[in-house]
Amino acid sequence: MFTPLVLGSQAYPLLEVVHIAGIALLVGNLVLLELRVFGAGAALPVPSLARLSLSLAAGGFALAAASGLLMFATQPQELLANRAFTLKMLLLFMAGCNAAWFHGRGSLDRLDGVARAQMIASTLIWLAAIACGRWIAYV
Repeated sequence: MFTPLVLGSQAYPLLEVVHIAGIALLVGNLVLLELRVFGAGAALPVPSLARLSLSLAAGGFALAAASGLLMFATQPQELLANRAFTLKMLLLFMAGCNAAWFHGRGSLDRLDGVARAQMIASTLIWLAAIACGRWIAYV
C-alpha cells in the first residue's frame, strides 16, 4: 500500500487539496465547453466560452501538475513501481496528445464530428486518469 513520506504534518494533505482543486478546474471547464459544443447554453458564443474555459483549464492543469510533481518527489521509486500511477501517466500523455491534435487541426473552429469525438475522448481519458489517481493508494 502507498504511504507518502511525511513532509510535515499538514503539507502532504494540503498538496492533495491543491491537486484536487486543479483537477476540478481542469476537468470542470473542459466538460463545460463540451456541453456547449453539444448544444447546452446555445446563447453563449463558443469562441468566448472557449477562451475563458480553456484559460481556467490551463490554470487547473498547472496547479495539478505542480502539486503532482511535489507529491511524486516524496516517493518516486514507490510511485514508479505502482501500476495505477504508471497507467495514470500514460493517460495524461494520451490527454496531451489528444489536446495537441484537437488544437493543431483547428477543431474549435470546425466543431465537426471529429472535434466532438475528440472532446468525448478527452473527458473519458481525464475521468480514467482521475480513477487511476484514486487507485494509487490501494495498489
